[in-house]
Amino acid sequence: MKYQLTLLLLLFFSITASTQTQHTLILDEQERATVVNEILEDRLDNLLPQLMRRSGIDMWIIISREYNEDPVMKTMLPATWLSARRRTILVFYDKGGDAPLEKIAIARYDVGKLLKGAWDLNVYPNQWDALMEIIKDKNPNSIGLNYSKDFALADGLVQTEYQEFLEVLPDEMESRVVSAEKLSIAWLETRSQRELDIYPMICHLGHQILQEGLSEKHIQPGVTTTTDVEWALRQLVTDLGLKTWFHPSVSVQRAAEGNKEFLRSFSRRPEHEVIRPGDLLHVDFGITYLRLNTDQQQHFYVLKQGETEVPTFLQDAFDKGNRLQDILTSQFKKGKTGNQILADALKQAESEGINGSIYTHPIGLHGHAAGPAIGMWDQQQGVKGKGDYPLYANTAYSIELFAASEVKEWGKIVRIMLEEDGVFTGDGFYFIDGRMEDILPIPRKK
Repeated sequence: MKYQLTLLLLLFFSITASTQTQHTLILDEQERATVVNEILEDRLDNLLPQLMRRSGIDMWIIISREYNEDPVMKTMLPATWLSARRRTILVFYDKGGDAPLEKIAIARYDVGKLLKGAWDLNVYPNQWDALMEIIKDKNPNSIGLNYSKDFALADGLVQTEYQEFLEVLPDEMESRVVSAEKLSIAWLETRSQRELDIYPMICHLGHQILQEGLSEKHIQPGVTTTTDVEWALRQLVTDLGLKTWFHPSVSVQRAAEGNKEFLRSFSRRPEHEVIRPGDLLHVDFGITYLRLNTDQQQHFYVLKQGETEVPTFLQDAFDKGNRLQDILTSQFKKGKTGNQILADALKQAESEGINGSIYTHPIGLHGHAAGPAIGMWDQQQGVKGKGDYPLYANTAYSIELFAASEVKEWGKIVRIMLEEDGVFTGDGFYFIDGRMEDILPIPRKK
């Protein structure tokens, strides 16, 4: 009931009277902690058992020391734990049948209310001995540890901990040790129903901040620079009590610049570029709230003197970007790998005369999250390893791509770079808070 009440609160809107800017209600720290812990409890009790059985692992052991946490462990700590403590060991054991999942902490402390500490220092002065006793008692068929060649987020077990674990593990059990790569990815990428319920509000917040930051409230043509807007976005996020997971970027395309913006790599955008009337602005921006992340790219046009709307030729180019989004998401089918989706989408785009590039990634508990890579901006032939991972239901993605168009009015190629967050349900795809379908003017229409 408390969770339902909190969720209802999330749906209300508060209005800042001085600016009349609407912002989705943002919870205070204690309320956030309540929501985070409720979601975590639900995931551990109801989601994790399913994922362990799907992955074929009946004992999952996650080991970390303070300030050097496994990325997976960080997502399993309660809201009041900002790091592991000393060495923290989490053990999850699936006995099978109808038995509930056993959740054990081999640590000096209970891990919140979710995992009870099972290390009696008087019986086992050595922490490793306490862990070995649990393993011997449960006698699992497989022992999953977090190591992975292709996925950094599933490779959180450091070498020292791995070596010490193997030194104390009985020799006859070493053959049972397996990589928990698939289980780690499944845990990180799969969204529970409660997370899906709140994700629209989080994406909506991101869109609201973008629309405020890329407006006449923060942009004075001829004075404001792209760097100014980037820091204005950061400040808006901070003022709302939120965080960004990367520094925003703002870039410009304009008629007088030849093709240098198109040819420029993603890592070589100029700083302190003064924004002028007639500029097409592109922004890349993401926030973190309630442990979920957004990643959004949109376009805004600075009206020239006498203009009242965005030029049709730019909107036409933008429409191709929307079409490429549709092509890509239409290829989302359960079981297809990221590389298969990429190849099929690019083939269809080419058949429709769209010059595009696709570099879509999972999103959720991390910005560049675990799951299938669907291209990278410099790997359009497929991504070895991460691109070979298949698509599962209830996973979220940042649909990131560009469509390039020859714009004769500017005498150049214009690149429409878009990114919006969405969910694959297993039966289809939807954008979490819709998507931008029109370039917005600066200033806005009154």
